[in-house]
Amino acid sequence: MSRLKLKLAAAAAALVAGLGLGQANAETVRFWYHFDNPDNPMSGLVQKFEKQNPGITVEADNVPWNSYYDNLYTAIIGGNAPDAAMVKLFAQPRLVEMGALEPIGKRIDAWDGKKELLDNLLTLNAGPNGKQYYLPIQYVVLYLYYRTDLFKEAGLQPPKTCKEFREDAKKLTHAPDRYGFGFRGGKGGWDQWGTFVFSRGAKLEPGGLTTPEAIKANQWLVDMFRKDKSIPPSAPNDGFQEIIGAFKSGKTAMTIHHIGSANDLVAALGDKVSAVPVPKCDGHAWTSYGDESLAIFSASEHKDAAWKWISFLAEPENNVAFVKATGQMPVTKTGSKTYDGHPKRFVEATVNSLPFAHVLPQTSATSDFVNTEWQTAMQQALTGQITPKAMMEKLQGLFTK
Repeated sequence: MSRLKLKLAAAAAALVAGLGLGQANAETVRFWYHFDNPDNPMSGLVQKFEKQNPGITVEADNVPWNSYYDNLYTAIIGGNAPDAAMVKLFAQPRLVEMGALEPIGKRIDAWDGKKELLDNLLTLNAGPNGKQYYLPIQYVVLYLYYRTDLFKEAGLQPPKTCKEFREDAKKLTHAPDRYGFGFRGGKGGWDQWGTFVFSRGAKLEPGGLTTPEAIKANQWLVDMFRKDKSIPPSAPNDGFQEIIGAFKSGKTAMTIHHIGSANDLVAALGDKVSAVPVPKCDGHAWTSYGDESLAIFSASEHKDAAWKWISFLAEPENNVAFVKATGQMPVTKTGSKTYDGHPKRFVEATVNSLPFAHVLPQTSATSDFVNTEWQTAMQQALTGQITPKAMMEKLQGLFTK
């Protein structure tokens, strides 16, 4: 064989060996997420990541939300969990108890992107044992929506304190055509209630709902409905659709929700709607934090590759592309400054609310409080079936240990 042929044969052998080595070292990261937006940016993000990280392939599966956690728990128990997935805080205690989550605190600390994360996010997402299992990917916090046209008509500025809030609500009320505050007394309204009750010291813990301060705070809010009559009479049964519909129509001048409603309200009202952080009660503010994070599962055989993928999604530019599909907020400082997925006034109200945002204790009692017990007790208190004090005593029964 000629020297040239020998060189060509050796080169070909080396190429084949190299290809084989590359295939042997290739890693596939299985990732679960849930988007219901038809403008799904995930394929573009995957392509960008794979180009930057040759040797890693991402299989991103969009799992329907209605069956998301049933499928996830089943996959974990069956030994077929993805390497990484979108997760919410309510699932964290169970996932930790199952031993399903990989601690990522050391990875976060060593990650250059940590300094970009907004203040308080990692604290809010900490696990029940203090470890960090979740990397924030998007969030919302509740703030106060107000009708700028109705405030201008009444010669009022948006309230900064709960005293101002209650007075403004009375001045803005012209029953039965208009009420000052659209309160969600039906399912899901506990976080509005928390603005006025948790800010004054009430806590979901033994004795935390029956202190004089907590009972007084609940009485204060019920009195807005029963005495001031600045809350619509439909409030005991009002849910999300009702409070937003009343706000759009001018039936109410203020309500509390998050940035997920902003674009819809602007489409209906234009510059007649704006937002500010919720008012402070007795010098303290409390608002509810809504989360979505990313986690790596402990059974994954590709943890390093999975970390590269989820941290890539949390980088400013990629994170903005991610959240534009969900209507939530980016988790980075740079992304928040440049984010145009919502009008600036709502982005600012969200970012300015994050420092005093809170999450509820991650317990089964909290789950009962949120899903059933608060709603029933609140409706009974608003309609006079029980006193505001009895309402707090009833809810305290969930938190006795």
